[in-house]
Amino acid sequence: MAKKEIRPEYLACPIRQVISRFGDKWSLLVLYTIYNKGGDKAVRYSDIKHEMLDCSPKMLSATLKSLEKIDLINRTLYPEVPPRVEYNLTSRGLSLMPYITSLMGWAKENFDIAASKLK
Repeated sequence: MAKKEIRPEYLACPIRQVISRFGDKWSLLVLYTIYNKGGDKAVRYSDIKHEMLDCSPKMLSATLKSLEKIDLINRTLYPEVPPRVEYNLTSRGLSLMPYITSLMGWAKENFDIAASKLK
């Protein structure tokens, strides 16, 4: 069976771009945690980990690297013993936060209602 050709406009779809860049399980949570803990100030790795107890260190590190690669966060390594690493949102990351907080507001309004209907 011949493989179907994927149209360029299909791949350029904005929602597909969002999902492919940070639509995984942890990215939005990491971004919100950095924003919530520091705003535009730096946050240490341990502070992020403390807020995300259900995320393994390996997955958290991978998520942070991915977000850094797409210019949503900055990583600063201080040459100390033990090494200190801090993260902060880039201007691009900060520009995303109103949309994330808006989406969270929508979820609170709608998912709380849905949960009460299940009772």
